[in-house]
Amino acid sequence: MKDSCSELPAPTSLLNMHIGITYDLRSDYLAAGYGEEETAEFDQTGTIEAIDGALCELGHTTDRVGHARNLIERLAAGDRWDLVFNICEGLHGLGREAQVPAILDVYGIPYTFADPATLCVCLDKALTKMVLRAAGLPTPDWRVVRELPDTEHCRLPFPLIAKPLAEGTGKGINAASRITDHTSLQWVCEGLLKQYEQPVLVEQVFARPRVHRRARRYV
Repeated sequence: MKDSCSELPAPTSLLNMHIGITYDLRSDYLAAGYGEEETAEFDQTGTIEAIDGALCELGHTTDRVGHARNLIERLAAGDRWDLVFNICEGLHGLGREAQVPAILDVYGIPYTFADPATLCVCLDKALTKMVLRAAGLPTPDWRVVRELPDTEHCRLPFPLIAKPLAEGTGKGINAASRITDHTSLQWVCEGLLKQYEQPVLVEQVFARPRVHRRARRYV
């Protein structure tokens, strides 16, 4: 879809840009046969319309590009934008969130939000924790389970929590994710490895500190 704001007056300022919008529309993937959980992080039509409308109100013209494959096709056809507003999640691989920014970097097209390196680090929870710890920031101890025998090396005090290494939106986390013994650890990790086909992050669970507030009387 091109120039969804074409009814607006032509830009008269350098601040009025032609902005492409890249996104993963959940309904498109559901129609293609993907499941509810696979598409949990993808956006609804209303979200895209709200972003588009906000940019139009600011005086920009917009172009709803869609997902990464659409972006590649449009770039190959010669289309270009002053800026790309990117909220693509991607579908496959540990670098999926970085795919659209990396493609745009090749063409020298600026975009919103993080660059490929940042997105790759942040999607990998273990790598994120390594960076945090190297910077001196506290983070619970962890282990990465890449195959089931790795659970034998998870010498961490219980309780633990296990989750997919590179997912968001709470995917793979439920009541069974809080683990109190080694048998449960093996069972949960086995299920996550099969379901998500990626490593599992196992980390310590710390009780949330209680904050006591004293009521004050003002006279």
